[in-house]
Amino acid sequence: MRSLTRKGAATRQRVLEGAAAYIREHGVAATTLDDVLAMTATSKSQLFHYFPGGREELLLAVARFEADRVLSDQQPQLGDLTSWAGWWLWRDRVVERYREQGDRCPLGSVMSQLDGGTPGARAVVTELMRRWQAEIAVGVRYMQEAGEIDPDLDPDRAAAALLAGIQGGVLIQMSTGRTTHLEAALDMGIAQLQGRRPPPP
Repeated sequence: MRSLTRKGAATRQRVLEGAAAYIREHGVAATTLDDVLAMTATSKSQLFHYFPGGREELLLAVARFEADRVLSDQQPQLGDLTSWAGWWLWRDRVVERYREQGDRCPLGSVMSQLDGGTPGARAVVTELMRRWQAEIAVGVRYMQEAGEIDPDLDPDRAAAALLAGIQGGVLIQMSTGRTTHLEAALDMGIAQLQGRRPPPP
C-alpha cells in the first residue's frame, strides 16, 4: 500500500471501519460500494484512491480488520495466560465473544466472497491462526516454567490442538446457534493441560 499522510490514513481507516460495520449488520453479499460510500460519506474517487482494486481490495482489507478484531476482542485475557484462573477467564471471554457474534461470522462471511486460493486471502487466515496459536503457546510455556504443565508437552502442538477445537466449536455454532461444542472444546483442552478432568457442563 502506498504511503499515506496522517489525514489520508485516517480517511482510509474510516472507510474501512464503516465498511466492516455495514458488512457485520447486512452481510457481505448485500453490501455494495454505493452502500459503503453512503455509510462513510466518501466519494467514489476517494474510495478508489485508497482501494484501487475496488470491492475486492476493500473486502480483503475488511478481512484483515476482522482478523485483528478476533484477537483484540480476547484481550487482555489472551495475553495473560499466567495462572489457571487466567486461563479460565480467557475461556469465558472466548465463549462470550462468539456468543455475542451469534451465527454470523464477519470474517468468514468476507472470506467466502474472496477467492480463498489467492495469496492475499490465504495470508489473512494463515497470519490470524499463526498469531493466535503463538499467543496460546506463550501461555503454555509460562505455565511449564511455573511447574503447572508437563514440561515434555510441545507448547506449539498443544496450542494448535486447542485452537483447532475452538475453530471446530465456532463452525458448529454457526450451524446450530449454540456454543455447547465451543465450550466443551475449551473445557476439555484446558483440563487436559492441567492434567485433570474437565469441569461439569
